[in-house]
Amino acid sequence: MTTRQLFLVTCIIFLYFDITSSSHADEFESVFADISDATLSEDGKLNFSQLATKYGHSADQYNLTTEDGYILTLFNLPGNGPSVLLFHGIDDTSDTFIIRGNTSLAITSANAGYNVWVGNSRGNKYGRRHVNLNPDTDKEEFWNFSFHEIGYYDLAATIDFIRNKTGEDSIATIGHSQGTTVHYVLASTRPEYNERIKVTISLAPIAFLSNLAPPVSLVADVGPAISLLLKSLGMEEILQDHKALSNIITLICSKGLISYALCGFGALFPFSGIDPSNIEPEFLRTIFGHYPAATSRKSLAHLNQLYLRKRFSQYDYGTIKNLAKYGSIAPPDYDLSAITAKMALVAGKNDQLSKVKDVEHLRDKLPNVVHYEVLKPKLWSHLDFVWAKTVPEYLYPTIFNILKKHV
Repeated sequence: MTTRQLFLVTCIIFLYFDITSSSHADEFESVFADISDATLSEDGKLNFSQLATKYGHSADQYNLTTEDGYILTLFNLPGNGPSVLLFHGIDDTSDTFIIRGNTSLAITSANAGYNVWVGNSRGNKYGRRHVNLNPDTDKEEFWNFSFHEIGYYDLAATIDFIRNKTGEDSIATIGHSQGTTVHYVLASTRPEYNERIKVTISLAPIAFLSNLAPPVSLVADVGPAISLLLKSLGMEEILQDHKALSNIITLICSKGLISYALCGFGALFPFSGIDPSNIEPEFLRTIFGHYPAATSRKSLAHLNQLYLRKRFSQYDYGTIKNLAKYGSIAPPDYDLSAITAKMALVAGKNDQLSKVKDVEHLRDKLPNVVHYEVLKPKLWSHLDFVWAKTVPEYLYPTIFNILKKHV
């Protein structure tokens, strides 16, 4: 079986389980929970605070509420240096920055003396609360968000909380994948936040998705049909972290070399880029204790639109709704020329989502790029930015040089 065939089979399996586990959650939960938990590594079972303690740091935990009522968990590894905020990508959580333990970005930054803050977006296990809405019973309302709302509300609230807590006028931020996209949304739609950011380091930047290649583009081409199917089934929450699908994925994906073939080469690597030497089989037993961590159907649909429309624009609701919301038949592009905050862009040669050509296009659109770099390793992939064994060698010198210069 080719990698492409394995990828498509894996997608079908996970989609099937996502649908069936949603309709038979209790039955699947009881069957798979204990089995899947037994396959995880110790770090796969620990939450952010427990991982921080294990690797030598206390983690202060705060709850913040966005303007539109979502309650998010924000973690802080206190330090005497300037504040640095880490913000994760789609289907992910703050855990992504700490699951590599002593070589993770959160622990390494804290060891370097920075006051490290690690945020969460709405919908994941640390952001599954709202002042009025229930994610299980108010599905259409709670899950009615994409990366636009995460940038406009979640990132804004997170930055303001840190500034109020520390007294700093501005902070440095580091985003990965969709965690970069939300920065471009915020800085272009709420220009006052440009003054509140010292520098943003974008790891695997996502704004333009015009150059996606198979097999990712094959899925993106049929994305609208998949989204309509999920909507018709009432599935607004995708890849639930807290329900049976998570246990099923953990069970399938943490069983050694066979799991590595199915979940590594069949799911992770085709989407991100194949770099097996940097994400080894044993590490899957940690990864799948934390990932995937839930997202909304609308989030996936919005990213899909970036690919299909070949533009970095707001959500396309269709002609009639666009006219009512935007005053135009097409959604407006995000005005990247309005972003005056310093931006550093770091890309990977083998990244299948953040393609170098698309990052170059973003670089040319941003008015204040202070650093642009394509990392040297030929196989450096999308997930390597947070999970690779070799981040201390190939990525951290770039990150800390940028921070030293601009913070």
